[in-house]
Amino acid sequence: MIRLLLPLFLLASASPAPAPAPAPAEEGPTRVFTGADLFNLEMAGDPQISPDGTKVAYVRRSADVMSDRMRPTIWLVDVRSGQQTPLVASPGNHSSPRWSPDGTRLAYVSTGPDGQLPQLYVRWMGTGEAARITGLPQSPNSVTWSPDGRQIAYIMTVPREGLKLGSAPPKPDGAKWAEPLEIIDRVTYRADGDGYIAPGSDHVFVVAADGGAPRQLTFGVYDHGGPISWSPDGTTLYLTAIRRADWERERNNSEIYALDVTSGTINPLTNRYGPDHGAAVSPDGKLITYTGYDDTRRSNENDKLYVMNRDGTGSRVLTAGLDRSIDDAQWASDSRSILVAYDDHGSRQVARVTLNGRVTRVAGPLTGSGLDRPYTGGSFSVSHGGTIAYTGGDALRPADVFVNGKRLTRLNETTLAAKTMGEVKMVTAKAADGRTIEGWLTTPPNYQEGHRVPMILEIHGGPHSAYGPNFSTDNQLYAAAGYAVLSVNPRGSTSYGNDFANLIDKKYPGDDYGDLMASVDGVIARGIADSANLFVTGGSGGGVLTSWIVGKTDRFKAAAAQKPVINWISEALTMDASGFTSRYWFRKQPWEDPMEYWNRSPLSLVGNVKTPTLVIVGSQDYRTPVSESEQYYTALQIRGVPTALVKVPGASHGGLTARPSQSAAKAAAILAWFEKYRTRVTP
Repeated sequence: MIRLLLPLFLLASASPAPAPAPAPAEEGPTRVFTGADLFNLEMAGDPQISPDGTKVAYVRRSADVMSDRMRPTIWLVDVRSGQQTPLVASPGNHSSPRWSPDGTRLAYVSTGPDGQLPQLYVRWMGTGEAARITGLPQSPNSVTWSPDGRQIAYIMTVPREGLKLGSAPPKPDGAKWAEPLEIIDRVTYRADGDGYIAPGSDHVFVVAADGGAPRQLTFGVYDHGGPISWSPDGTTLYLTAIRRADWERERNNSEIYALDVTSGTINPLTNRYGPDHGAAVSPDGKLITYTGYDDTRRSNENDKLYVMNRDGTGSRVLTAGLDRSIDDAQWASDSRSILVAYDDHGSRQVARVTLNGRVTRVAGPLTGSGLDRPYTGGSFSVSHGGTIAYTGGDALRPADVFVNGKRLTRLNETTLAAKTMGEVKMVTAKAADGRTIEGWLTTPPNYQEGHRVPMILEIHGGPHSAYGPNFSTDNQLYAAAGYAVLSVNPRGSTSYGNDFANLIDKKYPGDDYGDLMASVDGVIARGIADSANLFVTGGSGGGVLTSWIVGKTDRFKAAAAQKPVINWISEALTMDASGFTSRYWFRKQPWEDPMEYWNRSPLSLVGNVKTPTLVIVGSQDYRTPVSESEQYYTALQIRGVPTALVKVPGASHGGLTARPSQSAAKAAAILAWFEKYRTRVTP
């Protein structure tokens, strides 16, 4: 299921002192982090602890230098000894490890050695033997074992015939004609990362855990989404769907459904306006927990944690007193509490929520599996005995596997131990209205206090998302080139409460500009940033703010707007999540109040821009479509502002840095652009 309310995009005086000297010669030129190092990094994701808490199966992602892609494999780590074993490391991509209830088997999704479509596999842990149990035409997801271990439920797209309008005349034998017409009739007809959507719907299936023919349980034009949760007696599945006539236009109005495994009967358990999702049945079978909120069409809402009886009655919120958005709810084995994740001040935590609403932090901080920028993230799982496995890291290390606070893997020690990295520390600033704005400053390797250095303001996307003290290849590459890098969480950022996030509701971009400038001024006041050598970049929502900033001020020597929105009218009518922008970020449709869209569009300020501005976009970006970047580039060219357009071939919005070579090349292009305009001072 697509939940729409996700981040949209879901930096003439002389310098007082020169940049710090490079690392000592005896350390060699490779002591600093380089683009080539992206191929040496690994990160842990999706840690699944065994029911008895003794082992963790996790996805280990590493770069294949020959294919220029990140390759996922599945590894097993012993909780007591920390010993690692490659569990599924044969050629192909392997993901989604899921333990059987008794811990004797592991299900996973794999392309197999021949690169075929992803299929469902099961490995018998006692013998090490594995078997493919499906032969599916599409990839399965939301893989979930039945309580007795005999069946596995999953979701898969089922193709259907699309709209037909007429036909071409008969083609003569041997003739080479053009491709047939493509006819589109759905509201959301393309998706970033997936391209144009073929007719079809996501449906629920079950298959015997030892193989056999799958059985489809849901039908119709509706999409069904996970996670899937089985009732303890194995008779019912609980899932998310929008099964209503206007489902295409109400993508943020999902409900929790109960699906009878035998008859296929499906009934809604929730009915409020807004998204309800993430259903999980308590081990004793009495309650269902789920997350969601009442949709009032604000640009940001916190997901709250709810419980209800298995028949849908008695729903009540458990986290009314926690002003944070809840993610990934998992029951404790005693059915008396629920483990959840949430972001707080740029850091993801795991907490225990009791049935009377008491919230207690139990693990963290977590780290996600992204690399290029320091976003919050991370995942966890819990054993029957309450042992928590999660992905953790810090500003100098990508994600590793942790169990109850103990670090079990050290995936990048060999690579990064030989590198001198930029140090990262928290900085704060006061906004014009007195609010505290948090950020993280990365300084160049071997930085010496008291020296001023060029600084890059690097702005996160979303805009409802957050940076934190997490590893970032972009920031480390910029730091290695001698720049300080400032990553700020201005108003609109998540993890500081719903009110803080909604300070930009229906007025973005706007006052967040002031927060960013105050943060820049704060680093200058600390004696770190050279005010004559300021640069700005950001991606997606950060690209919006980058292009907004250069329309408001000339204080930055150069800018790089990555995958920006330049014209809200064209973005609202061409982005993949149709109807999102006009519903949640504006009060009216574009044709009803075009000036409101124009006044908040960076294109309206292009007449003010003097800053040399690089524009970067993926060639298959459907979230902030390529046309947005091309509009801005063309406008800058017409005005004579120094500019260049960088297209990343084959890259989507979310996958702009998915391939290591392109990630390194994109950062190198930004640095080269900034170097063109950087003022250098002879010591």
